[in-house]
Amino acid sequence: MRQINNYRRFYAVFNKLETGGDREAAKETLVQSFTDGRTTSLREMSVNEYNALCASLEERTGWRDMLKKSRSSCLKLMQQLGIDTTNWSRVDAFCLDVRIAGKRFSRLGVEDLEQLSVKLRSIKRKGGLKPKAALPQSTGQDLPGATMVVPLSGAGEC
Repeated sequence: MRQINNYRRFYAVFNKLETGGDREAAKETLVQSFTDGRTTSLREMSVNEYNALCASLEERTGWRDMLKKSRSSCLKLMQQLGIDTTNWSRVDAFCLDVRIAGKRFSRLGVEDLEQLSVKLRSIKRKGGLKPKAALPQSTGQDLPGATMVVPLSGAGEC
């Protein structure tokens, strides 16, 4: 049986709930309702019970809809900047740049996506992404102090 080692998903959504009182009691009540009274501990939940609990909380808080809307907005802005959003490796490569987001697109939360959206709008407002400059083709004369090496085909020939 697979066990849950990280409860980040649950607490990310649970902290957005307004429980109005004792948060520990609210958590135990939620867990108990999704385990049919078997336990009040997150650690004792099965993977299926945990996933059902998290999905229910995400639905209740509207988190999933906000995430979908934020992702869609960012992808549209990326398209407008010329990034091929049909290729996830290109989207991830763009987002992995520390100046952009520093994470894969799929790992960005709602807050991260809002910050990314601001950056993308700023880039768009300033004229878009700059194309990478090609390396100049050197003739040996356009670089001051450059030395041109000419290989000789045979020994003794000049």
